[in-house]
Amino acid sequence: MAGRFVYWMNVSLDLFIEREVGEHGDIGGPSWIRLGEPLHREFNARARALAMMVQGRKVFEMMDPFWPNARTDESLPGFLRAYGEIWTDKPKVLVSRTRTTAEHNTRIIGDDNAIEQLAVLRQETDGEIGIGGANLATQLMRAHLLDELLLFTHPVVLGAGRPLFDALDQPLELDLLEQDSFDQGVTMHRYAVRGAR
Repeated sequence: MAGRFVYWMNVSLDLFIEREVGEHGDIGGPSWIRLGEPLHREFNARARALAMMVQGRKVFEMMDPFWPNARTDESLPGFLRAYGEIWTDKPKVLVSRTRTTAEHNTRIIGDDNAIEQLAVLRQETDGEIGIGGANLATQLMRAHLLDELLLFTHPVVLGAGRPLFDALDQPLELDLLEQDSFDQGVTMHRYAVRGAR
């Protein structure tokens, strides 16, 4: 059975992932993201269940070296150290034309045929494959390879910024699979993408 590409992202109510370029420059992220312990424990559980993670360069470089270092940082609460273990140990694919090396159980795909290579990876993998990065998710969507969206919506309207996808050339039809709510008004919606092949 083929794997499923799941685009996992924190978004505003108006579906922006950042208002200012680079506001995800540190692991704390922008001030509008309301990331309490219950929500982070949900992230841990869902990340632990992934078969692997596929990340664009910007997302990968935001995660590394913070999460590998977090594993042993006694100043952090246990649920953050746990996510450090999960992220570091999980098989990962970094999609990048500029990086040639990466640590922490990571292999690199960087050729012009990266989407074709990811299509083969999806076919050979059983389970959910977490996708990190708007550019990467947009490319997979255009290739009809994006299977699900997992959106954690924070109660803020940004009004402008980087959208969930770089551009849509046609409407993206979805079917709701799951929903939940968390502290501080954050909601989760998981959708199947119609037309994924």
